[in-house]
Amino acid sequence: MFQVGDKVFYPMHGAGVVKAIEKREIQGKEQKYYVINIPISKMDVMIPRDNVGKLDIRSAVAEDKLKGILRSDYEGDGKVKKTWSQRHSSNLEKIKTGEIQATFEVIRDLIELSKEKALNATERDLLNNARRLLISELTIVKDITESQASDLLEKSS
Repeated sequence: MFQVGDKVFYPMHGAGVVKAIEKREIQGKEQKYYVINIPISKMDVMIPRDNVGKLDIRSAVAEDKLKGILRSDYEGDGKVKKTWSQRHSSNLEKIKTGEIQATFEVIRDLIELSKEKALNATERDLLNNARRLLISELTIVKDITESQASDLLEKSS
């Protein structure tokens, strides 16, 4: 599915690059693993090749799709009043999908909400995590620094 050098996105962990494909024997079973370097977390993860689909690991988005998302005139669902726990659950599910559009929507919705009232600690953490994930993909796709990606995200949200 992926080759060494491919840019990928691992939901809840961030974007990275396939560094190697290795055969390993674990508990008497030999299988191939992707070794993915995730720079924003400063870590390498080993994912069994057979588990990639279950973990929703995907190729990083194309740069033109990324530009479209950042330029979108997305209207948040702020008209629907939800309790903070309902918002949190909904937003967390969006982030877990690993879809960049859904993560961007979470960021936009929480930023809009923060203009009306202060976010609670859980929502602030979720906003920061969503930003971190999107910034990780921006850095990988556009080959820019985290600071540049953060600036780009701030201009679009």
